[in-house]
Amino acid sequence: MPIIDLSAAIENNSSELPELLRTEITFSDHAAGAKVAESMFGVPTRLLRDGEGWATESFQRFMTHNSTHLDAPLHYNSTIAGKPAQAIDELPLEWFFAPGVVLDMTHKEDGDAVTSAEIDEELLRIGHKLKPLDIVLIHTGRDVFYKELDYIARGPGVTAEATHHLFDAGIRVMGIDCWGWDRPLHLQALDALASDATGVFWAAHQADLPYSQIERLTNLAQLPSKGFQVACFPLRIVGASAAPARVVAIVPD
Repeated sequence: MPIIDLSAAIENNSSELPELLRTEITFSDHAAGAKVAESMFGVPTRLLRDGEGWATESFQRFMTHNSTHLDAPLHYNSTIAGKPAQAIDELPLEWFFAPGVVLDMTHKEDGDAVTSAEIDEELLRIGHKLKPLDIVLIHTGRDVFYKELDYIARGPGVTAEATHHLFDAGIRVMGIDCWGWDRPLHLQALDALASDATGVFWAAHQADLPYSQIERLTNLAQLPSKGFQVACFPLRIVGASAAPARVVAIVPD
């Protein structure tokens, strides 16, 4: 069965990105590894194959929300539905390996809202009735801008109402190929300031629901609308609000 990678690469970012968004990795080569072998264990270079030791890499800067990742309820608020919000290591593993459904929202403009009615229309078009624990993936096509400096400002966003709609259908993992699940932050900020009301900025994140988002997906265009499995196990980072994951789709021949 073909396996399609839905994850963005983890690599050094442009120095033009703000530190909050930037990934920095230091690479240590085989020569450096040979020096470590000698200093730690007394093994000289002449006793190593080709005079080389181990290559290693160190993250100098890598937030749990960088690259393709899954958000935990703890990311949204400290309490959800009146209970302490779950960290990423506290979520059931069953959530992260399940049938996938792709909803095509590539016609939506940057800043548009994806509503529950539009989700239902797309489900009707593809002939799918949601089942509990289906993994719903919103395809916007904005992954083509992943390496652009304005990636954060692109794409539509799913409304709080639509997020509740999916949650009520038994969906616990929802994903999108944009920087975030909500509309771009700068647009939400303008609306929140204009209305001077809560529940406008970061509305879908703070919908008071114990669910998980996959953000910054790629390659959703390569998937059928349904009939495939998604594996999206997050790293087991104790107490974390999110974790990176190698998200893949397993598509039958």
